[in-house]
This record gives sequence, structure tokens and C-alpha cells, in this order.
Amino acid sequence: MSDRSASGEGAPAGYRERPASRLPGAQIWTRPAGGGPEEDTRVLPDGCMDLIWHEAADGLLVAGPDTRAHTSRSTPDAGWAGLRLPPGVAPALLGVPAHELRDRRVPLAEVLPLTRARRLTARVDRATDRGAALERIALELAGEPPDPLCQAVAAGLRRGRPVAELADEVALSPRQLHRRALAAFGYGPKTLARVLRLRAALPLITSGRPLAEVAAATGYADQAHLTREVRALTGLPPGRLRSHPAGTAA
Repeated sequence: MSDRSASGEGAPAGYRERPASRLPGAQIWTRPAGGGPEEDTRVLPDGCMDLIWHEAADGLLVAGPDTRAHTSRSTPDAGWAGLRLPPGVAPALLGVPAHELRDRRVPLAEVLPLTRARRLTARVDRATDRGAALERIALELAGEPPDPLCQAVAAGLRRGRPVAELADEVALSPRQLHRRALAAFGYGPKTLARVLRLRAALPLITSGRPLAEVAAATGYADQAHLTREVRALTGLPPGRLRSHPAGTAA
């Protein structure tokens, strides 16, 4: 999936997402104030990074790529909006290697100059459509394009190609590819492959398909392998994910 899903408590009330209009593969998500009770949301790894506006925060936030489930506290009196950027895209916009933000949520002012970060935050504060405002900011931040080599590797990993084969195809040693992937995705290609395989398996798990079928369809060795990987990356066994479907971000 390309969305950063939550599980355990399901999607917070009022949560919505839509494709970004001018950033291919990006998603805009929102949760207005008053959208429901205070609750914890389990955000699952997806390889993405998010630019986030939160009504109660002093400035925009950046959510780095996750290697494990992250718990986010949603409060009913503060609205949220976010722009979820597909793997490898945000580092080119922000000018910071993804691995420096791995498993972190940091103020944008730690990534960009303070004055600029405050100016961008003020623009989103004033906007009627805060998700669209975040997209416009991302387009303005665009500097170097995402690493085309790493984008090709990510596409191959989504198709289940072995990392060693992909390294040979792009004429890099495994160590060189690992270094490029750390900057683009926040972790090496083997970890990205695990995360992308999880993303492919999640909708099948929550749809109720037998776990042995899910494992065979998404590249796991067997059902036991699927169960181990799901638990390692989400903190929950597949049965818990099935009873509390994924579907939010923050």
C-alpha cells in the first residue's frame, strides 16, 4: 500500500485521504478537529515519509521512514493534515538523507532554516485546504529529483526481485547499493523489501484470505514466515491486524 496505515484502533473518526494532484504517488490525508474521541493509533511501516501540519504543534513536522510500528496520539480538539510522500521522494525535497530521520518525528525547523520553516507553517495555518497547501510547499521545495537508480530498485523490490539481482542490474556492489538506499529510503534494500512485502500482504490479511494463501501470493516462504514478519514489523500477529483493519496515518 502506499498509505501509512494504522492498526489496533482502526482509522480515527473523520480521517480522510486523497491522491495528491501534482505529485505522483503522494497522498494527502486529513483529520479535522472534533473528528472523534482521543485515541491511540498504531502507524505501520510503509517506507514513506510525511510532511505534517498539526493544529497543536508549533510548526510543521516531518515523519521519517519507520522500521517498526509507531503509536500516535490523536486528540479531538486539534486537526491534522499531512502529505505522504512515496519511498525515496522526501529526501530530494528536504535535502536531508532519509536515514537521519528514520523512526523519528521532527520539526521541519530541524531540517530547514528556522525562518523558512516558520514562513511555510504560517502559510498552511492560513490555508483553507491545508493538505493542498502542503502539496504546494513540497513542489516549491523540490530540488534534485529522486535518485533514479533507487527508484528503479524500489520498483523491482515491489515486484519481488531479489536484492542481489537488482544490484547486478544497476552495476553496483551490495555495499554501494546499501549506501544509496540508506540516503533515499532510510534503510537498506533488504529492509525496504520487507516493508514493501508487508504493504502488499496487509490488504489481503485484512480481507480475510487464508494466511497460507497470503504468504504464497506476496512472496513469503510460508505462513510461519509471514506471521514472524508481520509481528516483527507491526508488533501484532496477523489475527490482530485482521480484527482491527489498517487504514490511517499520522
